[in-house]
Amino acid sequence: MFAVLKTGGKQYKVQSGDVLRVERLAADAGETIQFNEILMLGGDAPVVGAPMVDGAAVQAEVIDQIKGKKVINFVKRRRKHSSKRTVGHRQKLTLLRITDILASGGDKTGLKAAIGTGSVSGFAAKTADEKKPAAKKAAAPKAAAAPAAAGDDLTQITGVGPAAAKKLVAAGINTFADLAKVDVDSFDAVKVKPEWVAQAADLSK
Repeated sequence: MFAVLKTGGKQYKVQSGDVLRVERLAADAGETIQFNEILMLGGDAPVVGAPMVDGAAVQAEVIDQIKGKKVINFVKRRRKHSSKRTVGHRQKLTLLRITDILASGGDKTGLKAAIGTGSVSGFAAKTADEKKPAAKKAAAPKAAAAPAAAGDDLTQITGVGPAAAKKLVAAGINTFADLAKVDVDSFDAVKVKPEWVAQAADLSK
C-alpha cells in the first residue's frame, strides 16, 4: 500500500519504511508526526481524494533536521556595468521515516500534525507563544504598583515623573504628607527638590 501526501507545496509518493527529505517541519528529532493532507491511497482498492482523502493519514518519525546541498547563484553583467554577484543557499530540510499509512481514522489518533515552519499555522502558533511572555510583562507593573495604591499620586507634583515617583515610593515616601516632612539637606535616599516639598505641603492640606 502506498500514499501520495502533500507537504511544503510538493507531493510525495511514500510507503511504510521509506526515508524521505521534506521541507523543514516544526518537530524535533525522535517525534512522531502525522500528515493529514493525503491526495491518494494506492493498493488493492485505490482511493483518489477530492481533493483530499477523508480520514486518511500518514505517520512518520522525525530522524533529524538537516540542510540540503549548497546552491550557488552567480550573476555576471558584462556590458556597460561589468558587475557580478554571488549568492549561496542551503535549504532547510527534515529527514523522515514513514512508519504507518492509515486509510481511515487518521483524524482520531491525536498525533501532532506535520506543520511547516513557514506555514500560516506555524506562524500563528509562534505568534501565540511570543505573546505569552508579553502578557506576563504587562501584568508585572500592575503588581509593582499595588503598594502605591494606598498612597497619593506623587506624579501630580510638577517635576515628578513616573520614574521619580517610583524612587520616592522605594524610599518610603508614599503620600504628600511624607514628602512634606522631608528635609532636603539631610535626606540622602533620593534627590528631593525644595519645590517638591512645598507643593507636597500644599497638596496634603
